[in-house]
Amino acid sequence: MNLWRLLGVSIFLLGTVCFIGTTNYAGGQDKDKKPDDKKVVDKKTDDKKTDDKKPEVKKTDDKKPEPKADEKKKDEPKKEEPKVEPKTGGDTLPFKAFDPKGKPFYQEQTTTTKQKIKVQGQEVTQDQTQTFIVQWTPKEMSGTDYVVAQKIVGVKMSIDIGGNKITYDSTAKNPKNPMTDFFEQLMKQELIFTISPDLKVKKIDGRTAFIKALADINPQMKGLLDAILSDDALIKMAEPTWWAYPKGGVVSPGLTWKENSKLDLGPIGTYDTNFDFTYKGKEKELDKIDIKTKLSYSAPTKKEGLPFIIQSATLTSDNGTGEALYDRAKGRFQKTKLEMKLKGDLKIEVGNMTTNVELNQSQDATTITHDENPWADKK
Repeated sequence: MNLWRLLGVSIFLLGTVCFIGTTNYAGGQDKDKKPDDKKVVDKKTDDKKTDDKKPEVKKTDDKKPEPKADEKKKDEPKKEEPKVEPKTGGDTLPFKAFDPKGKPFYQEQTTTTKQKIKVQGQEVTQDQTQTFIVQWTPKEMSGTDYVVAQKIVGVKMSIDIGGNKITYDSTAKNPKNPMTDFFEQLMKQELIFTISPDLKVKKIDGRTAFIKALADINPQMKGLLDAILSDDALIKMAEPTWWAYPKGGVVSPGLTWKENSKLDLGPIGTYDTNFDFTYKGKEKELDKIDIKTKLSYSAPTKKEGLPFIIQSATLTSDNGTGEALYDRAKGRFQKTKLEMKLKGDLKIEVGNMTTNVELNQSQDATTITHDENPWADKK
């Protein structure tokens, strides 16, 4: 029984981190591809070169001015497409979240995970809800780059694995144990992000001290923490603040753009997620962006760091849906949410024994932005 408990806790770890790759990525607008147009032009020029009747074409030039004039008229709308700024006409989402003159703001990030794990014909259910309050504090800019501090100031967690419950609440008194020590240390740490004007993270300061402080609670976790809390992973975890923001902030009805996120979490595996964003217009004074995601998982190439080894896996999800609501007045996202189902098989080695595991998971993630810490009066 202890073996399956360990397996359940370990699968919970996999489930907890899998959503990092799906909720956290900054949107980038696709660039139009024009190779086909070039080919058409080349064919026309080739036809002209091989055309033996060029003189006749010249003779009919007197009749062509009129169609050419018509063609020009037809072409006029095309030339004006960039000018069709009614679509963009002042329709740019201003980004003010990291304005150095701005005040700190708080994100309430809640993730609910429901899992059904089938091992050797026995099914184990696991329900987990976690909420983090993340404080963002704008600092003085570094040239044209934003500088902002990120700190976790509140945590609530409830885990139920086959009837065995684990809870933690930073706003209440908790029994002293390694879990409480871990979260208490987590809330003492701060990371500093340097972010370019196009919202790309250029540098993270404080990561080494961050990992050391957490690893001091349990030195055996250092290898795992190094893998999970890599620079890339920390960037992905930070990006819910702006992840659905369109390139340049320019929007128009029906505008679509795509992005891909690949997150390598060492011994936990790699999550590859494709995002499709669609701008839907205004909804109650907020700009709405619809989101669709497709996620695939690859088993790890690095095996060290966990109490089990994921030998192989076929986990996929192609029906993730969600939305993001943007507040122009405050220049930041007011709310984002994403729902995703993940299912497939894993082959896991625990204590030199290989076990096949069927995983069926649903996960909902919501982020709400506040001007003040929503739990301030609960402490």
